[in-house]
Amino acid sequence: MSAADTPDKMALSSLTDRELAAVDGVLKDMSENPEESNLTITVSRDVDVPSRDLLSPPPALFGAGGPMLKQFDQSNAASRLMSQASTPPRSVVGIGGKVAKPDYSEAKIVLAMVGLPARGKSYLSNKLMRYLKWLEYDVKVFNVGQLRRSRARQKAQQSGTREDHTASYFSHNNVEATKLRDQLATDSLEMLIQWLKEGGNVGIHDATNSTRSRRQKIVERVAREPGLVVIFLESVCDDPALIAANIALKVSSGDPDYKDMSREKAKVDFERRIREYESVYETITESHLSYLRIKNVGSQVTLCHIHGYLQSRIAFYLMNLHLKPRSIFFSRHGESQYNVEGKIGGDSPLSERGMRYAKALPALITDNIGDAPLTVWTSTLQRTIQTAQYLPYPKLTWKSLDELDAGVCDGMTYEEIEQAYPEDFANRDEDKFNYRYRGGESYRDVVVRLEPVIMELERQENILIFGHQAILRCLYAYFHDLPQADLPYIKIPLHTVIKLTPKAYGCDEERYTLPIGAVDTHRPKPKASGPIVPTPNTGREYYAKDA
Repeated sequence: MSAADTPDKMALSSLTDRELAAVDGVLKDMSENPEESNLTITVSRDVDVPSRDLLSPPPALFGAGGPMLKQFDQSNAASRLMSQASTPPRSVVGIGGKVAKPDYSEAKIVLAMVGLPARGKSYLSNKLMRYLKWLEYDVKVFNVGQLRRSRARQKAQQSGTREDHTASYFSHNNVEATKLRDQLATDSLEMLIQWLKEGGNVGIHDATNSTRSRRQKIVERVAREPGLVVIFLESVCDDPALIAANIALKVSSGDPDYKDMSREKAKVDFERRIREYESVYETITESHLSYLRIKNVGSQVTLCHIHGYLQSRIAFYLMNLHLKPRSIFFSRHGESQYNVEGKIGGDSPLSERGMRYAKALPALITDNIGDAPLTVWTSTLQRTIQTAQYLPYPKLTWKSLDELDAGVCDGMTYEEIEQAYPEDFANRDEDKFNYRYRGGESYRDVVVRLEPVIMELERQENILIFGHQAILRCLYAYFHDLPQADLPYIKIPLHTVIKLTPKAYGCDEERYTLPIGAVDTHRPKPKASGPIVPTPNTGREYYAKDA
């Protein structure tokens, strides 16, 4: 896709709501046609022949350069043009106003995980939670293992008695332990339901839920609550390498279950625990359930009885995940003429120092990536395209990566904005995420238009994005699970490459700053002690916060 793409009448008429832009056509058809909603769809990444029951994966529609993303970009560009066309004089309208948070109060989903230990249930739970929170849904994971450890720790602190949570505790022949585990699962579900009733949107029940009887109990309990629905997410893994990696992570990452045990002994015990679950495990075959089944974290996805917008959104996101090792590189464009002049927006070329940065990048990137494949993404604005011009990698241009639209303030300095619109300027500083420039965008608008970019990033391997300050803040907040209130104040300096390496429970981060001077465009959060530079957390949480 390129800047030359122009909107047509079909694009305008078929995509009027930007929040619906990222919903895959197949899933949308399922939710809109009740007679088709009972259809089971299997999506397999190594099969590319479409049929009624076996469909090629959604990336063909939403991949970089695909028709749905092209349509999204076209309609987005058109909506911008139309919003600016009738802008009254600045002295009359001010610079904009606050945007209300979408009303998601009717969305109430219990998402119950299903699967053996070391099959990626917690990985999927946390990825989904991070994605939906980024989109401003209220999401929480209720992990039964964390609840078990927390209560065992409380018991040990109060009575001095330490429970034995080795493999024998998980045997279904251990009647007393089975009752305790069933009670933990029930208590966790009750806590989840209460949280939904208090205002939450999606509660994730992270447990094995490995038998038909356990799943039926969940269905019957949720059915007693009006407005709540339950869908199951089964994670199946038969890849020995993936299972071995998950087991190794489990026994080497500080799990309290194996606190005083050697790594080898812990590995043997955990493998025994898995066999205990395998002896009673029943995969989902209940035809009346709403469920998704994911095999080997994305190689194959099966859907059944998936209804409505939010469920479809969840399904489409999970279809795009993979576990291949990769790195994602972020860099702002080199210093631009507008940066030097203190102006926002526009489409100015690079400054002399910005061009030096562009010429220095190939050595830094090739030294870091080696012979691995890499694709470069830029916005349609010339400063990002100029920054990428010397890199010897395939390049794609995305309209969705263009900088936040400053509307009537485009091309102005912050000093000029403050002088012309002092009240609006102060209001934006108070709630920068929600403040929309007149004829332009808010950070919330940017998050919405970046959703297809997130989908494509989850599908890809090594990607280098040359973007803009607001755009990279939004993407960075997604990968580090940062709150929306902090998002507009994340420090993303010029002439710095940020390398993110996704891990099981977060992202490792490295920053490479080239010794080429540039202006500092960061404006700190009012009354904050300093810029927001988060400390990456890739560790797993082992205890529940509200046990």
